[in-house]
Amino acid sequence: MSLTVRQLTLATLDRQLLLERRRLDVAEAVRRVCALQAQTPASPYLALWNRVQDFAPEDLDAAFAHGRIVKATLMRITLHVVHAEDYEPYRAAMLSTLRASRLYDRRFAATGLTPTDADALLPELAGFLEQPRTGAQVEDGVTGRHGEHAHRVWWALRTFAPLHHAPTGGPWSFTQPNTYRASSAAPAATPQEADTGVQRLLFAYLRAFGPASAQDFARFTLLTRPVIAKALHELGDLVVRVPGPGRAALFDLADATVPADDTPAPPRLLPMWDSTLLAHAVPGRVMPPEYRPLIVRRNGDVLPCLLVDGQVVGVWRAADGGLELAAFRKLGKVAWKGLIEEAERLSVLLADREPAVYQRYGHWWDKGFPDVERTIVKGGPARSARPVR
Repeated sequence: MSLTVRQLTLATLDRQLLLERRRLDVAEAVRRVCALQAQTPASPYLALWNRVQDFAPEDLDAAFAHGRIVKATLMRITLHVVHAEDYEPYRAAMLSTLRASRLYDRRFAATGLTPTDADALLPELAGFLEQPRTGAQVEDGVTGRHGEHAHRVWWALRTFAPLHHAPTGGPWSFTQPNTYRASSAAPAATPQEADTGVQRLLFAYLRAFGPASAQDFARFTLLTRPVIAKALHELGDLVVRVPGPGRAALFDLADATVPADDTPAPPRLLPMWDSTLLAHAVPGRVMPPEYRPLIVRRNGDVLPCLLVDGQVVGVWRAADGGLELAAFRKLGKVAWKGLIEEAERLSVLLADREPAVYQRYGHWWDKGFPDVERTIVKGGPARSARPVR
């Protein structure tokens, strides 16, 4: 039988550990969900809080400090947290895209340097970053010889060179200015390594977000259709085609299962840029199209979301000493009760780390939303939800 739209949504939520929190080691949880988007340091923590039973932020601190998971520029040319063992193959898969995004950009071309010139800096950069250094230190110590172009050269190198963001402390392990250290990965990837990396990344993607189409995987990675088609072919019997509700061909792991249509989806408070919102072709599986302009802002910011029954229904933010929950449509008492209970638990975590999390993005709320229901949660009994006109 053909999968329904509802089943595809439930499959994503199930594999993203959003139908039920699981008791997992944090590094294993990161591997299970493929990768965690990490433009802001808090987001991986809040993503795992939504997914891991009895999540302790200190466990994630330790995983970063001990190098069991790493933060680096990977899919979609953005920062992700991945299992340390996955970094090298994922980077091999993405390397051609990462290089092209910088070395053929006019900002790098304006330096007068060639891709070969950039590659020639990689051994020196690796030696310099044996110890953690800031970007300013790299510009002084490695790219400074290029004078006014030092910053643009480093801008290119930090995207495709084998390096990680080094944890520096703070409430979420990473603070400004960003600090970098060299990875043991090779500067270049052979064609075989790149092919194997794409296959491994595609397998992990389907395990975490499938069933999915080639277009979905392209959206998640920015890899090209021919590259994806080759990986699908080379994975052979590990991947099967499954019938779905649309025209696009859907693929899944041969031994994967999909929840039944009537499986309940609990409320969740997703962090900014949660990968669930970015893993499939627009509009995605949990985002009603009419809400997308409210959640995904013009500059690409993806706001913290409220999920009810597997669908985005509003946003949340730190405010008034607690959390403000704003729904874009009228919700019932049961939905509000579930959201408030989640918000109370999240408030406890934030109180020990950063009560005003994501404060720098508060200007989006200042611009206003359509008529909503709103409530303030302060880690205890919440005020009654009330319409705001």
